[in-house]
Amino acid sequence: MANITAAEVNKLRKQTGAGMMDCKKALVETNGDFEKAIDILRKKGQKLANNRADRAANEGVVLAKVSDDKKSAAIIMFNCETDFVGKNQDTIDFTQKLLDLGLEKGCKNAEELNATAVDGRIVSEHVTDMIGKTGEKLELAQFDVISGESAYAYIHPGNRVASIAAFNKSDVNDLDAAGKDVVMQIAAMSPVALDKDAVPADVIEREIEIGKDQARQEGKPEDLLEKIAFGKLNKFYKESTLLNQEFIKDSKKTVKQMLSGYNKDLTVIDFKRYALS
Repeated sequence: MANITAAEVNKLRKQTGAGMMDCKKALVETNGDFEKAIDILRKKGQKLANNRADRAANEGVVLAKVSDDKKSAAIIMFNCETDFVGKNQDTIDFTQKLLDLGLEKGCKNAEELNATAVDGRIVSEHVTDMIGKTGEKLELAQFDVISGESAYAYIHPGNRVASIAAFNKSDVNDLDAAGKDVVMQIAAMSPVALDKDAVPADVIEREIEIGKDQARQEGKPEDLLEKIAFGKLNKFYKESTLLNQEFIKDSKKTVKQMLSGYNKDLTVIDFKRYALS
């Protein structure tokens, strides 16, 4: 049996991020073979991943970033089980690395990013390694990229809410101010769609049914329920679609009206918002 030194254990710990005792056990089991010891620690990570598959991972990190050419923006949600791990700098740094990679490689969603190779292995395998280090269920839950003539991103302090937006123009005076206001609006007001034409049909149907039920409970006549429901639907559009929402910095304007103050044709063409529950 090889004599495993503290220096060797510490070297393996630095390489893998695993605990000291786990590293020592792996080196003892492999008679000091570093590569085999790393494989054992990776397998332990996979075992932990399987054991924790049914655990809830509602904490984590949400980040967003704009590309170097300012025309695309990416947003990512990386989930874990506890707030402690979510706030750990290693977790934040790992999430940032994945965000950078996804934007650089042109990934369109989390599935593509999970299958992307980095440092000789795919992202999902690196996630498994992180599970071995933290002992928690971890998951690259969401990833999106949007593009336009210009793009902006916002991360709310604490890394729990982030938003991105793409615009149809780039040659507008003070566009950075408008872009910042819009992504902050998205983060704060959580719009469900860009405008009323972009609201999914099932959401519209649900809102109409809710409106009818509310009117019915208020004792309104049956023949007026649909008319009342459509009135409530218009209110929903104003409150829940980005361009029709009241601008948070000036409630006398909608977001659309605020943008037209910069340029009459300026508008948002796409946006995304991620938030931890």
